[in-house]
Parts: sequence; C-alpha cells; structure tokens
Amino acid sequence: MTDAHSAQELTAYARSLGIKVVGEDTGMPLLSVDFGPNVEGRPAHFHGGATAGLLEAAGYAALRNALLAQGRDPKLKPINITVQYLAAGKSKPAYALGRITRLGRRNVNIAVEAWQDDRSRPIATAVMNILMG
Repeated sequence: MTDAHSAQELTAYARSLGIKVVGEDTGMPLLSVDFGPNVEGRPAHFHGGATAGLLEAAGYAALRNALLAQGRDPKLKPINITVQYLAAGKSKPAYALGRITRLGRRNVNIAVEAWQDDRSRPIATAVMNILMG
C-alpha cells in the first residue's frame, strides 16, 4: 500500500481532520493525526469526536486492506461502533491501528487502538461491527 494510494482511500472527513497513513504495522495501515485546530476540543486537548474519527478511519483502513488482499469489494454498512475513552489526548500527534478480529462472508469485527507516546497506554479504543453486502 503506497502512501499516495492510501491517502486517496481515506474519507473526506478523515482528510479534513488531517488524518494520514504513516506506515504499516502487522500488515495493517498505521494512521496518524497531528494536534491542531481541526482536532482541538478544550484547550490543548483532542476533541472526543476527532479521537473517534481517528479510530473509525483506522478501522476502515484495516478492513479495506484485508478485503483488497482477498480481492473483495463489498458494500459496507456499520452495525455498531463503540468507543471507550481512556485518557485525554494531549497536544501532540496521535496514532491508531485497526486489527481484524473476525472477517466472515457477511460481517466483520474490528478492534482499534489509539495512542500518543506509548502504544501500551492507549488514549481510546473502539470495537467496530460492520455488515458487508
């Protein structure tokens, strides 16, 4: 997956937040967003919606990567996305990585983590359940 190709695959919303693909980890796209006015909530902290947007973008990027590897291009319909906020995102870059926990014929489950300095201390996690048609 090239960075130019990956950037085109991100949604307009993800691009508006400044989210970008910065590499790969365990075969899945690693996403990042720098802190700035597009993601700021209270002063010097990430807005919860921006954090959730980063998690969702990373989940869909992981799913897209897995489906392309299988030669599949189904229509996707979110069933449920649950975000758990664990710590306030501070005024520094944040990263997120999705991991497919179950990829079936009709549905997929994805676990996503977002962190800043230390991956072992996530600022938020998400579980995504997606229907494929």
